[in-house]
Amino acid sequence: MNRSLIIVVGLLAAMPVLSSEFVWSYDPMAMGHDVMQPRVPADRMAEARQLRNPLPESAETIARGKALYTGRGACVNCHGAEGDGNGPVAAQLNPSPRNFQHHGFWRHRTEGEIFWVIKHGSPGTSMVGFADQLTDEEIWALIQYERTFAKGHGHGRGMGPGGMGHRGMGGGGGRCDGEPCDR
Repeated sequence: MNRSLIIVVGLLAAMPVLSSEFVWSYDPMAMGHDVMQPRVPADRMAEARQLRNPLPESAETIARGKALYTGRGACVNCHGAEGDGNGPVAAQLNPSPRNFQHHGFWRHRTEGEIFWVIKHGSPGTSMVGFADQLTDEEIWALIQYERTFAKGHGHGRGMGPGGMGHRGMGGGGGRCDGEPCDR
């Protein structure tokens, strides 16, 4: 038998005795790769994707969103001061809170989807809905602040359905057609 084949067979035979911790560390979902998984229920997705942020992009709106993020919205407790998903209670949550710095977070969902999750919660996670605590306008301001964590990763434009890529959800099928593209 070939020496390489013997090594491979030996490794495969040893795999069942590896600890579950070792196997978990190689789980793509545990490493944050679940970022493409939607948190909006399938039967509400079309509705969520149609929602548009009515607030102007401005320093004032972002400041209002930051005040909500660190204050009444309490987002900082789970998502962290830097939006990296490592807030003070994050380690106790399964699945982990979303990382707003991850490039895939902003590229694979629309602002409407994010709005829907903040307002209604996220089934199967610890994310509760804030419909009874925040107004729609406050949620939109919060999203503008959360987009500041993107740090150049598409700056919150969201690919959304069909990979369209831009906040206004215009055509182009994900292509920039010779225009500057922030994806």
